[in-house]
Amino acid sequence: MKLEHLQSLLRSFVEKGPVGCSLGIHYNGEQVLEEYVGYADLETQREISVDSIFRIYSMTKIVTCTAAMMLYEKGLFLLNDPLEDYLPEFKDPLVHRKSKDGEIHITAATRSIHVKDLFTMTSGITYNGNSDETERAVQQVMNSLGKSEGESTFDVRSVSKKLASIPLAFDPGTQWRYGLSHDVLGALIEVVSGKKFSEFLQEEIFEPLQMRDTFFRLPRDKQSRLCSIYNRNEQGEITKNTEIDKGLHLGSAFESGGAGLFSTLRDYSKFAHMLALGGELDGQRIIGRKTIELMSKNHLNSKQLSYFRWPYLAGYGYGLGVRTMIEPTIGGSNSSIGEFGWSGLAGTWVLIDPKEKLSAVYMQQLLPNLEAYQQPRLRNAIYGAIQ
Repeated sequence: MKLEHLQSLLRSFVEKGPVGCSLGIHYNGEQVLEEYVGYADLETQREISVDSIFRIYSMTKIVTCTAAMMLYEKGLFLLNDPLEDYLPEFKDPLVHRKSKDGEIHITAATRSIHVKDLFTMTSGITYNGNSDETERAVQQVMNSLGKSEGESTFDVRSVSKKLASIPLAFDPGTQWRYGLSHDVLGALIEVVSGKKFSEFLQEEIFEPLQMRDTFFRLPRDKQSRLCSIYNRNEQGEITKNTEIDKGLHLGSAFESGGAGLFSTLRDYSKFAHMLALGGELDGQRIIGRKTIELMSKNHLNSKQLSYFRWPYLAGYGYGLGVRTMIEPTIGGSNSSIGEFGWSGLAGTWVLIDPKEKLSAVYMQQLLPNLEAYQQPRLRNAIYGAIQ
């Protein structure tokens, strides 16, 4: 692979946005690029490096979904099972509905949430926000949990039970909506495996892959390695964000399957390339090749896909917790059909392609993250290097 052009691309990113970034690429079992540009902390001139730890936010989702599918492989649940078979709090779900005159009514859902709905974000469970009644209710619940629950009780099961008390935004299976579904999946993993969520990840994924710097809670002796996170305004001015980490250890028993992990470029690259190689890395089998194939297929029907409309993801469908390329011409992409991955709030990104045995991981810490500019360019430049 000819990769010299990627170094200049990364430098151009730093000129326009983040104070530092890093990129790792693995191809056919070999590392072909590991590049670090700029700073982990601008004020102290601490350079971004192999030791830099990042908040990976929603890139946690692929780890959570992989973990859940490992349990699926053991026959411990089926994708079409009703969720209440494992999490009884979700029995008899309700839905917020708006009448023609604009009034909100709460009525029974047309069916149960299925386990698969958690993977595919078709459950009706939303993120906290202010766009509808469900989002506002989730906002209140998450705020109250942080204040009223002690560290030992603010955990994945308590969050799941609180979310189950909120009427859904739509009938399960009828729409796609980004939300807390993968956090509930963490509760399912605990119930089905009989282990604490973080323990399952540590024993079944992180230890076998020697991912020694990936955690829900950053150990005190590693906190100095955490990259600073920056805000960028419309004029391109950069300021350090000192607010986002204030709640970092609030309710520290909560392990967010949707956004909670910290990791390094090398750690996450091991995980990504394991998936690109069909579920095995360095002699450690984590998950089956056919299961990865199932995860990376588009699982949304045409109606659900109409709600998956982020412009920079044109050409992608959505699988079991991952974007997946289904029509390269729509997005102007030179990638493979079936290339999959996801990204994180602060601009982290992963690309996984089992057909080419290719994986790429990009790390930065910037808000807003400029993902619509950076990620398609990274993807096209990486595929352009394949001979």
